[in-house]
Amino acid sequence: MAHVLGIDIGGTSIKAGLFAEGGRLLDVRQIPTGSLVCAEAFAGVVTGLRELCSVNDVDEGDVRAVGLDVPGPVDDQGRVGMLPNIELDPDGLQDAIVSHFSGAALAFVNDANAAALGELWQGSAKGVGSFVLVTLGTGVGGGVVAGGHLVSGASGAAGEIGHVTVNPEEERTCGCGRKGCLEQYASATGIVRLYRQELARRGIEGARVRHDTDTLTVFEAARAGDEAAVRAIDSMCDYLGFALAQISCVIDPEVFLIGGGVAGGFEQFSVRLSSAFRARCLASCASTRILPCSLGNKAGMYGVAFAALQKAGE
Repeated sequence: MAHVLGIDIGGTSIKAGLFAEGGRLLDVRQIPTGSLVCAEAFAGVVTGLRELCSVNDVDEGDVRAVGLDVPGPVDDQGRVGMLPNIELDPDGLQDAIVSHFSGAALAFVNDANAAALGELWQGSAKGVGSFVLVTLGTGVGGGVVAGGHLVSGASGAAGEIGHVTVNPEEERTCGCGRKGCLEQYASATGIVRLYRQELARRGIEGARVRHDTDTLTVFEAARAGDEAAVRAIDSMCDYLGFALAQISCVIDPEVFLIGGGVAGGFEQFSVRLSSAFRARCLASCASTRILPCSLGNKAGMYGVAFAALQKAGE
């Protein structure tokens, strides 16, 4: 039986999933990595992948495809662009994997695009022809699917929803060098900043936020009736709804999917987000659904497995 490996690359480790050909996830292994720029690091990844196959009684020769997601642009030819947040030599890692899984097709995919493909294959977007996935985490990313196919753009930058301008009056600079990007308001760091600003405006102390991405505390405070937390989440929804309305004018998707760590609070903010979207969108787009992703933090693994199988022609 053919199998496929889906690999989610992070800054300090990778999560590797072993899939049966039909999309059933058999097992997951976390492999510590650190920087992936030398032969020793590549060998550690390969060893972890081989052990994952071994404990599941899968012959390495039965691995038909290997997919890897990366937090950066990947063009239509599979070439990986700049990766500012991780240390990775993609060519070196590819060579190491191919040398041990010689019969396998290999595919690199942007991480947000991979999540979109995962939801298309086995998640909330299964059977949906056109949708946009928005990931709300430390930053804001996105993946666009039209006609059942991923839209990557000329340079692999399609879906960079976090850098849609939603506040041209913003004075702070985004990590991209521009000002007023959605990422400054709808990311985990953005929500925490909005909460702290609201507390300062009201002159109160509020809940103790443990770190700059601690949205869990903000959502808990809102549930407990903290008006500053409620206002921060409402502001996030207003900015995000505005961005989705602009995107709907261009893409006109059937569905918007919301993923990433912030999506854990989706039930808490879904009504406000839908209202903000409908207040700004064209009347013809008002029926567009906004739903949570269903695969959680495994969506990327599913997506790269799917992309690799497509490349292998399976």
